[in-house]
Amino acid sequence: MKITEVRDKASRKAFHRTAHLIYKDDPEWIAPLEAMVDSTFDPARNVFFKHGEGTRWVLTSEEGVPMGRVAAFIDYHKCHTFRQPTGGMGYFECVDDHEAAFLLFDTAKAWLMARGMEAMDGPVNFGENMLNWGLLVKGFVKQGFGMPYHKPYYLPLFESYGFKVYFEQYTYHLDRSKPFPERFWKIAEWVANRPNFRFEHARFDKMEQHIREFLHVYEEAWASHDNHQEPDLDDIRGMMRIARIIADEKFIWFAYHNDEPVLFFGMIPDWNQLLAKINGKLNLLNLIKLYVHLKRKTITRTRILVMGVVPKFQGTGLESAVFYHLDKIMKQKPWYKEVELSWVGDFNPKMVAMYVSVGGVHTKTHYTMRCLFDPKATFERAPMLMREVRVLREERQKTGNGSKESSSEAET
Repeated sequence: MKITEVRDKASRKAFHRTAHLIYKDDPEWIAPLEAMVDSTFDPARNVFFKHGEGTRWVLTSEEGVPMGRVAAFIDYHKCHTFRQPTGGMGYFECVDDHEAAFLLFDTAKAWLMARGMEAMDGPVNFGENMLNWGLLVKGFVKQGFGMPYHKPYYLPLFESYGFKVYFEQYTYHLDRSKPFPERFWKIAEWVANRPNFRFEHARFDKMEQHIREFLHVYEEAWASHDNHQEPDLDDIRGMMRIARIIADEKFIWFAYHNDEPVLFFGMIPDWNQLLAKINGKLNLLNLIKLYVHLKRKTITRTRILVMGVVPKFQGTGLESAVFYHLDKIMKQKPWYKEVELSWVGDFNPKMVAMYVSVGGVHTKTHYTMRCLFDPKATFERAPMLMREVRVLREERQKTGNGSKESSSEAET
């Protein structure tokens, strides 16, 4: 076997071909856009290179046939916010062979160790965690846009190498033909019409305003999340640029209290229903296919990417009020039959309860896994929100761990 860092057109093509070979007989796999995958590793298109670095490799047999692939990356804003400096490993694909998988893991580990890391999370993304994050372990069906699909034998490969579950990620589904509980709508309508509150969907011609509003919500709503980090404006602008391409502005909502933004909600059409038609290639013919299927209303499902409420308004029902307003929009777009609520971590029981309360059915589970390089180190799962994170912060302050950068918390 030979492992090669992706640095030219030939190795890049082999990197993509790997996934196509592994899933060639799997009807549930949807090929991601190769251009989107490549953009992850392009400093000109991925703003995370401003405060990080990453690379990728492809594994081939002696005959040159792709057998696996892997990537490794470090976000220097985030890596030192854990007990062990932690990098990322992702875009993993491999034949069912322990030797091949371990060589891929070893390659990522060596690269990370050379840069001071003591652990790696995987499979994760070099970017926002709403895309390409986690190892699929339940629900081996066609995934929503940005949600990874894997072979069932991947979990034993990860576990035998030494990865353990850092946190679990749950995906819920809503069938729009089934009404929400009546009690839910009564509460939602009451909250939606409370004085001093207003709800508005985003407008792409007000992007800079929305960036500031999102920043305000983010800084408060995610402050207590494990490894929360100070947001980078360029990161947010990059996320909003993507939103303009893949989202409908009427699917993005803000709630305001006396003009202060206190909630952010983001949902997108499930583009995977179109990407299934083009096998990962974005050429002229496939662009025409996408346009035709878009006009035919082929997309019948949406995916909720993110929802956050500033702490002083958590528990007030603002989330249900968003569903109240969104329901009016969805009735104008009756071709959308299903909503995917993904993903929510097991460390966030309040949001799990929210998804269940609206009738969400748990259909898929992904694992974010962590491998500690020192086998004697104590493994700890992701802390539950609020109390456990506060204790961890206090411990760090007592021991004097950290510069301003290393003591900040980043979103999981």
